Amino acid sequence: MGASSSVPDQSSVHDFTVKDSKGQDVDLSIYKGKVLLIVNVASKCGLTNSNYTQLTELYRKYKDKGFEILAFPCNQFLQQEPGTIEETVQFVCERFNAEYPIFSKVKVNGSNTAPLYKYLKANGGGLMGTTIKWNFTKFLISKKGEVIRRFGARIGPSSIEADIEKALEEPNENQGM
Repeated sequence: MGASSSVPDQSSVHDFTVKDSKGQDVDLSIYKGKVLLIVNVASKCGLTNSNYTQLTELYRKYKDKGFEILAFPCNQFLQQEPGTIEETVQFVCERFNAEYPIFSKVKVNGSNTAPLYKYLKANGGGLMGTTIKWNFTKFLISKKGEVIRRFGARIGPSSIEADIEKALEEPNENQGM
């Protein structure tokens, strides 16, 4: 099997299973019918305060309307997420009152890239290519689990609020499934 740089065969984000902060499997199909914002996060980045603050604000505003944030800590950029996953969760929950899920640390680039991130990059590259350039790269995901758009690290979460609202307005094709 080995580490492959090929793109996974999955057709949507909902086809993936990832690890939560306690190492338990989470089948992302539980998010069918919800708009997702998937973000690679870091606790010691210059963008940490603004991004986590805005992510928390967006989550509180839209969580009851079918919006979820999935945060994936990553230590690949200047080792800005050096601690344990427990330290990361404690930091985010205490300092930013995060209520959204924080998953296990992932690699977003290189030969050990998490399969979910291989999919995200292959389906949301656009002008940004197929590498993640920095912490807090964001992928907006439709209710069907497809990448709507990728946003670079310097685009603050509050700047994409209109995109989130538009995605939330889309019909929910998964109801009753």
